[in-house]
Amino acid sequence: MTGSYESLCSERRGAEGPLVPHVAVFAEQLRLQGYSKRSIGEANGLVADFSEWLKQRKIAKEEISLKRTELYLRYRALHRRPRKSDVATMRRLLKLLRDEGVIKRPPTRIEPTPMQRLLDEYAFYLRQERALAPATVVNYLPIVRGFLMQRFGKGHPQLSVIRAADVVRYVQHQVARLSPHTAKYVTKALRSFLQYARYRGDITLDLAAAVPTVANWSMAAIPRAIAPEHVRAVLAHCNRASAVGCRDYAILLLLARLGLRAGEIAFLELDDIDWEAATLNVRGKGGHVSRLPLPLEVGEAIAAYLRTGRPVSSSRRVFLRAVAPIRGFARQVTVLSVVRQAMARAGIDPPRKGAHQFRHALACEMLRQGASLPEIGQILGHRSPQTTAIYAKVDLASLHTLALRWPGGV
Repeated sequence: MTGSYESLCSERRGAEGPLVPHVAVFAEQLRLQGYSKRSIGEANGLVADFSEWLKQRKIAKEEISLKRTELYLRYRALHRRPRKSDVATMRRLLKLLRDEGVIKRPPTRIEPTPMQRLLDEYAFYLRQERALAPATVVNYLPIVRGFLMQRFGKGHPQLSVIRAADVVRYVQHQVARLSPHTAKYVTKALRSFLQYARYRGDITLDLAAAVPTVANWSMAAIPRAIAPEHVRAVLAHCNRASAVGCRDYAILLLLARLGLRAGEIAFLELDDIDWEAATLNVRGKGGHVSRLPLPLEVGEAIAAYLRTGRPVSSSRRVFLRAVAPIRGFARQVTVLSVVRQAMARAGIDPPRKGAHQFRHALACEMLRQGASLPEIGQILGHRSPQTTAIYAKVDLASLHTLALRWPGGV
């Protein structure tokens, strides 16, 4: 650790107490996570003051606990204005002391309820046996929990007593308050769980067949695509001279040129890029991995971010947070935030501001350039031709040849 950081650590003049030997290690951790010198100085000042408070009350470092940090922060608030980061700093300190074996780890979590245990086992089944995407698993669980709560309350879920009437009643209740698309997703999750219950042997009847069908025409709507001129405007308004602008430009190009999903971009790793072969491995839905060509424009944008914009980090994720703690995106919603901010900078206010409209725009453009639906499906990672078939509705040139002449009209 360099001398400039030493000056912010335990060697600061007057620091006393049982935590002094740990302040320098704490500062180094913050530095590696990308915190600024000012933030490190503030954090270590808080820890040093806490150390002196412990000394005054003759509290050994082995006796430090979450309650004692909360007590100190309340005491500190009486003498100086608290900072928003104080609570997070104390949590990081506790983690450091646990990792170093100074204090004991908190007791293991409370024994899960029978319902929570069942949901955990179901989630494991979805991930391991069905290889569903993490987002799908997360979305299924609240639906299944709601069904079990309606049938059993907070009691033990005895799946063997579930009847078709219970299933129908729950779906009818959901359909009355949800959109057709969302209600259809509810029925899909419920069928999945009932199939799992039969797989476990908890039920013998095929109750999944009792789940009512929700009308939601799959080909009713036309894909909502961002206009080509809007795509150009969004890309042009990225400040590629800044680290964040360089990152956002690469993300937007992956959306616009390859039609990747937000989650596929968020969890993209350095090892997924084959620079020599100019290809990109994309992990799509259901754990499916597809290899796509890496266009020169996209490759150059990613390389520019890796060279000049990406913070130093041990993370293997391609795209990282721009503020400390430096790490990969935790969720795909971060990519959606990049899209919304980019549209705001470009002065674009479309009805929908999600990342999927870039995917639709790419498909429509490929169609105009003469690409076939199977080719489009391959680029977009569609596993079913029916998913790609909806783009036939925007191929007006081909549809005109199928249109019948209006009787008696011009």
